[in-house]
Formats: sequence, C-alpha cells, structure tokens
Amino acid sequence: MARPRKPLLSTDRIVETARALVDAEGLQAVSTRRLAAELGVSGPSLYNHFRTKDEILEAVADSVSAQVDLTMFEDGRDWRTALHDWAVSYRSALRDHPNIVPVLARGPGRRPAALRLADAVYGGMVDAGWSPAQATSIGALMRYFIMGSALSSFAGGFVDDASAYDPADYPHLGQAHLLAEQQEKIDERAFEVGLSALLAGLEGQYGQPEPGSLP
Repeated sequence: MARPRKPLLSTDRIVETARALVDAEGLQAVSTRRLAAELGVSGPSLYNHFRTKDEILEAVADSVSAQVDLTMFEDGRDWRTALHDWAVSYRSALRDHPNIVPVLARGPGRRPAALRLADAVYGGMVDAGWSPAQATSIGALMRYFIMGSALSSFAGGFVDDASAYDPADYPHLGQAHLLAEQQEKIDERAFEVGLSALLAGLEGQYGQPEPGSLP
C-alpha cells in the first residue's frame, strides 16, 4: 500500500505554521529549523519561499493584517461609524494574535495587506472630507491607540494578592487585586471608552482647518 503523500510545501502553509508557533510560544519560537521540523521538511526547502526568519515573521504579521475587515470604507458607512467598526475589527485581530503585535508595530513596510489597510483608512477619511494631512494624522492616531491597547492588558497587570496593596501606601487600591479576574471585561470597556472619546474629539474637529493652515 502506497504511503500517503505529504502536503506540498507552500508559502501559505509555512505562514500558517509559523503563526501557530508565534501564537503559542512567542516570536522567539520561530526558527527555520523549528519550522522545518513542524512541517516535516528539510530546512533548505524553506529557502525556496523565504530567505530569512525576519521575512517569515513579516509574512505572519501581514496574514494578521489581512484578517482586518475593510468593507466599512466601501459600503457607505459614515466616516465615524467606519472608523469605529474598523478599529474594533483591527483590535480583534490583534487580540487573537498578541505575540505578533511588536512586528506589526514597526509599521506596514512593504507588507501588502498592511498597505491595503493604510490605503483604505486614508482613502476613507479623504473621501469623507478630511484634508490629506488630517487623514494622515487620523490614521496615525488610530494606529497608536489600537496597537497600544493590544500590547498589554491594563487589568492583567495587577496581581491578585490583596496584601500587595497596603492601604497605608496605596489608599485608593483596595480593590486592585480583583482587577485581574475581570481582565477581559475591564479591557474591553476601556477600549470602547477610549475609542468613543477619540471619535467624539475628531467629530468636533470635522470641517475645521488643520492647525497652522490659512483660513
């Protein structure tokens, strides 16, 4: 009886395997030797698809960017709703793959999906009436906010040991030991509060000349 054929090595298969490693064990888990072992191939065969580990991580990062919904900039939603829905989708993708965020935080570089994302946001804002300079600032602002929210958990940063918060030293942290157990709820609420505040602030500036421009 013939042996079953191994799945053909492909760029997509390498990226999926690398992404699973990053999700489970972090960026340091990815190496050509480890990937080759996971894929059941020889190390040199990976070089037909990627020259370096960094190229693999860039591809993993772009595969996460590709998970972000961009349809809100094409289906007629107003700019504020579109920004909100995009931000929620973007954060959801990062929350599912938090270990790749440091790579994403470097910027889009030459990654196709990341550049499509930047193009969609910028184009959506310009089409909505923001000036090119304002649209650029909005894209940067939203990226700072979303990336920052995904880099770490506020609530998860507090230990669940009540003795760590001596009221003599920290009179207002008597309930801080309870934050970690409600991490997801608190972090989600904080994200929505911050996003709503950002959008309200932008709405107040809508139609106004950019700082330093002539009236």
